[in-house]
Amino acid sequence: ISLVLFTFSAQAQKLVLASERTDVYLHHLQNKKVGVVGNQTSMIANTHLVDSLLSLGIDVVKVFSPEHGFRGKADAGAMIKNGIDSKTGIPIISLYGKNKKPQAEQLQGIDILVFDIQDVGVRFYTYISTLHYVMEAAAESNIKVIVLDRPNPNGHFVDGPILDTSFRSFVGMHPIPIAHGMTIGEYAKMINGEDWISKDCELIVIEMENYNHESNYDLPIKPSPNLPNARAVNLYPSLCLFEGTSISVGRGTDYPFQHFGAPYLKSNYSFMPKSGEGSKYPKHEDIVCFGTDLRFQEDYLTTINLNWIIEAYKQCHEKEEFFNTFFDKLAGTDKLKKQIIAGKTAREIKAGWKKDLTNFKKLRENYLIY
Repeated sequence: ISLVLFTFSAQAQKLVLASERTDVYLHHLQNKKVGVVGNQTSMIANTHLVDSLLSLGIDVVKVFSPEHGFRGKADAGAMIKNGIDSKTGIPIISLYGKNKKPQAEQLQGIDILVFDIQDVGVRFYTYISTLHYVMEAAAESNIKVIVLDRPNPNGHFVDGPILDTSFRSFVGMHPIPIAHGMTIGEYAKMINGEDWISKDCELIVIEMENYNHESNYDLPIKPSPNLPNARAVNLYPSLCLFEGTSISVGRGTDYPFQHFGAPYLKSNYSFMPKSGEGSKYPKHEDIVCFGTDLRFQEDYLTTINLNWIIEAYKQCHEKEEFFNTFFDKLAGTDKLKKQIIAGKTAREIKAGWKKDLTNFKKLRENYLIY
């Protein structure tokens, strides 16, 4: 179905985000020193959550920001510094770079943390890793965490290899598949329930109203600089694997994660990555890349497409230069790379995921809210 058909009208469906339900969670925050874990997606309609809470008399004393920063404009992987929010004067603590977990001294004077970040439901998208560290640090400091739940735009499917914990990193911390099919609130419950953190976190998940996992939700705000629209978000679970190869996913173009290419691929379609905001040093900068345009494909993915990466590997003359050391971290295993090199088909590779995915779906049921 077309992009137009799967965009979601919040008004028509009367989807109510957790952040909008202030009547449900405000009493937890009154007369408390509040820390907010948020970014540019932490909005209540047209007002940032921090501004909204301040206007309601809530004492927000500190903001913690994830990868891409509080305003969401930094490159993937760029060092984010601590600072002061120019609008409110509230200190901002970066949770990306050397300091991925809030330090005990950074949590001093905070009674409760509010986590409100739009996720995209993919293991290597680092906001769930930030959630892990926030919950762990809060538990160690005996601070309650409120998660304001948001839709998972890829919540309609579960797919990919389960992470082997020997490949654990900030782009994959837990034994889950690439596309996990859970909201950020459901995922928080799983982090607690599966004892993935050193001590149970006192957790409150504020639920959305009128949401289910088949709801098609077109994000009103870019969750990160290179996921600008619903098409990119939907292609991300499949295309991000290319980040561990010599293939460009269109960073440094107007259509990141909506096409892919490299100088050596054979195609009539081409693009040239350029340095710019959100992608200062794109792969194959100022070099013509030939590849595949996915902006207008009719299919809305309900699975991870492996055919693109398999075909790209076949076309690469310098096979030993196709994969880089990042690939196994993204895949969460070294098996996928070995299977592609061995010439396995997508169907053969996915057959090997089946049992693990069945087990994960059973586990996931314990934590589903919707």
